Amino acid sequence: MSPATCTHLNLVHDVSPNTPGCEECLKTGGQWVHLRLCLTCGHVGCCDQSPGRHASRHVAQTKHLIIRSLEPGEDWGYCYADDLFMEPAPVPAK
Repeated sequence: MSPATCTHLNLVHDVSPNTPGCEECLKTGGQWVHLRLCLTCGHVGCCDQSPGRHASRHVAQTKHLIIRSLEPGEDWGYCYADDLFMEPAPVPAK
């Protein structure tokens, strides 16, 4: 059986982080544990272990399905729709 592949890689764009931390937490004074980058629009949200869970909320609101870790030394991505962990993180198609 071949490994599962993400069926949403067309949503991955060449993005840069919009902010140096979780966008919502920065606005409200909240705190985060780890940061995630939306690979569709560059939104920076906090992980599900953070009180705000803003990365998952962003996915639910926008249907931008693929994120990557913004943690130093980590190079992995995740597709919410396919429930698929990807290492290394996906890059935009050329």
